[in-house]
Amino acid sequence: MAFLLRYENVAWYENGAVRILDRRIYPIRIEFVTCHTHDEVAQAIADMVTQSGGPYTAAAMGMALAAWEARNKSAADTLTFLEQAAYTLSHARPTTAAKMERVTARALERAKTALAEGIHGEALAELLRQSAIDRLNAGYADHDRMAEYLANLTPRNATVMTQCFAESIIGCYLRECRRRNNEVKLICPETRPYFQGARLTASVARDMDFDVTVITDNMPGYTMREKKVDFFTSASDVITMDGHIINKVGTFQIALCASYWGIPYYVTGAPDPKRPTLDSVTIEERDPELVLDAMGTKTTLPGVKGFYPAFDITPPKLCDGVVTDKGVFAPCNLKHYFD
Repeated sequence: MAFLLRYENVAWYENGAVRILDRRIYPIRIEFVTCHTHDEVAQAIADMVTQSGGPYTAAAMGMALAAWEARNKSAADTLTFLEQAAYTLSHARPTTAAKMERVTARALERAKTALAEGIHGEALAELLRQSAIDRLNAGYADHDRMAEYLANLTPRNATVMTQCFAESIIGCYLRECRRRNNEVKLICPETRPYFQGARLTASVARDMDFDVTVITDNMPGYTMREKKVDFFTSASDVITMDGHIINKVGTFQIALCASYWGIPYYVTGAPDPKRPTLDSVTIEERDPELVLDAMGTKTTLPGVKGFYPAFDITPPKLCDGVVTDKGVFAPCNLKHYFD
């Protein structure tokens, strides 16, 4: 698996600290942000130190760190501290709070059981670290299944356009394509303002020795025709039960282009029962200053304003299918995922 997708290079708890790879600057520089409190982990998540699936791993490891912070507290006080930590970590970013709550709730339940059994202090921190690793292993198993379904849909030696960074799904998908001797080529829009497509997706593909090309975010429509793109896929931050896809801003316009050119679009992820309709989703608007520079270089005059919605909404009619760990579902039939 590519460097970027190895557990210890996402977020890792050890000896009273969580180390998070700074994806804002990778691969230009390989640097880690070290957090000594769970509050610092939450701030790192809010500051986009890690993105895509990284925040979920960081939150799980952050719960281990919170247990270490509470190592000298009583069992009752430890539980209260962990409950507060779970809320802080899961609400670091509003759009993904519901999914993050599932991560922290799992750790919290594990902690409650352990505390009742007399496990506390550093032993509890180690138990929650192992819980985070177990979650990663289960996630990779799910993504391997998604990768198989996605590979089933991918034409042989296809040119595939992606959007943003699909974390371990993209690595598992490429690994599955390689297993089938399907040498797909990737085209990655850069995904401003953090350039996740250029820096993360393209790096994973290159690490795994796949043909990969980066384009700017205003090129997908023309590129789809000129480079004969066969397939468009993205991950998702939220998939509502009524089939709306919330993903990195720019996904909607690529889906529109794919629809125009007759290119299938398949999204990976799972529907969220806590998001029954689009009305239940809050689109996060981030610091507008972030769109006024590129990797630290100012691109505008003083006084120019920016607008930065972190996500956009792709309606169900633009999506050919939702690829899950249980199979492929039509966006209008997502209730069957839970059958």
